[in-house]
Order: sequence, then structure tokens, then C-alpha cells
Amino acid sequence: MFRLFMTSVAAVAITVSVARADSDLVKRGDYLVNGILACGNCHTPKGPNGDVVEKSFSGGGSWDEPPFKVSAANITQDKETGIGNWTDADIKKLMRTGETPKGVHIAMVMPTGFYHIMTEHDLDAVAAYLRTIAPIHNEVPDPIYKMPQVENVLPGGEKPFTESMMTDSAKKGFYLATIAHCMACHTPVGPRGREFTTKLGAGGSEFRGPWGVSVSRNITQSKTNGIGGWTDAEIKRAITQGISRDGSRLKPPMGFHYYATITPDDLDAVVAYLRTVTAQD
Repeated sequence: MFRLFMTSVAAVAITVSVARADSDLVKRGDYLVNGILACGNCHTPKGPNGDVVEKSFSGGGSWDEPPFKVSAANITQDKETGIGNWTDADIKKLMRTGETPKGVHIAMVMPTGFYHIMTEHDLDAVAAYLRTIAPIHNEVPDPIYKMPQVENVLPGGEKPFTESMMTDSAKKGFYLATIAHCMACHTPVGPRGREFTTKLGAGGSEFRGPWGVSVSRNITQSKTNGIGGWTDAEIKRAITQGISRDGSRLKPPMGFHYYATITPDDLDAVVAYLRTVTAQD
């Protein structure tokens, strides 16, 4: 009888432990998806006042450019128009390689090249959180690919990080800034794609939308054209509140309302990394 009782206690303890682990994984996924990854910045429809919250993640922006004509996918759990039929492995494969379950490489506007660096734990967390998103039936147009789609991988971000690599603040900041795909917007495009090796963080890309035209700024350590003369507090305010050094408001698609949820420790790490970005004038 005692043995049966102890077995039952052990079973309950294991169940509670697994449930707690699953809960922690979903919380981490929530932090990533709704924060530093800013998934809703593309995958949530936009209205005059920003995100249409009741349609979150059901498909958002559209792009008609030389390489493709695509719309952001529905990533809710709807089985017909979303990813409700995808396995966790399917989700993680797309995040890591850019390939759909059918083996098709999605449009380069999806920054999967910046997710090669993601830890296994964070990939699991994203998949776990996406499972919790309520299904919304919303069919987006089929993509049109005008040329082969390729990965734009940031140098140093080719392989998954491990948790032990996060002990160094600047390295952790590089990891966070990479999965946030900061340099996808803040690095100019040349004939062969983003000029990561020669103009990393130099800015200058134009983004058109309901807000008009915004131009990504130079976020290198240049004291004249970049943020080398900014204080840490000024950089953090720009990231999390969308307020520039001179007090002006930043325009979308800068996802400051997503980045507002970044923890102080993670924000310190991002700033530590930005301090290492070579000045570009």
C-alpha cells in the first residue's frame, strides 16, 4: 500500500513538473513572439491605429518587389488557412531553414536567415507559443516567386547559439539583436543582398506604408551619422519607446511597441552589442 502511495505521489510530481516546464516554455515563447521577434509586425493586419488586435497573426503585410509578390502568412492555428496542421518540426524547420513542409523556400522578406542562430530551447518555445494562438480563418493570396529565394545570414549567426554563450553580455546582445533581425532593416542592400561585411548597420533603407516613407537610421558607433554619441538611456528609449535622441517620434516599421517588453537585462545586452558595431559614416 505504501509503495502504491509513493508511486502515485511520484507520478503526480512528474506530471506537475512537466506541466510547469510546458508553461515556462510557452511563457518564453510569448516573450519572444510578442516581444523581441516582433512577429506581429508583419503577421498582424494593420489599421489606422496600428495592429488590428482581434485579427492578430492572421496575415498582415504584403510586398510586391522584383524577387517576389507575397503576403505575410496566417500563423494562427486555423487548419485551413493557418498552420494548424503543421507539426512542431515543420515550424522549427521553417524558422531554421526558410523551407515550408512542402520544401518550398519562402520569400526572403521573412528573415529566416536571422533565425539560424536560435537556440533549440527558443525554437521549442516559439513553437509551443504558436500552438496557443486561437485559430482565425483568413486566407491570404498565394505567393508568387519571381526568382529563387535565398537566405541572408548575418556573419556570426550561421549556427545555433548555446545557453552557455549567453554569459557574455555583448554576445547575448548579438544573439538578441540577430533574432530581432535589426540588421535586416538597418543594413543597406547592394547587388548581392544586404551588405553585412562592408556596411553593417549603416541604415538608409526606405520603408513605405500608411505612415508614409521612413528611412532606417545608421545604428553604428559613428558619432556623426550613427548612435556613437548617444547615451545608453537614449538608445534604450529609441528601442522601447520610439523616441529619437532629439525627441522626435520614430515611424513604423520600427517595432518599438513590441520591444517595450524586453527585460532590462536583455536591453542592456542589446546596447552592449550595439557598442561593438563598427562606425560607418
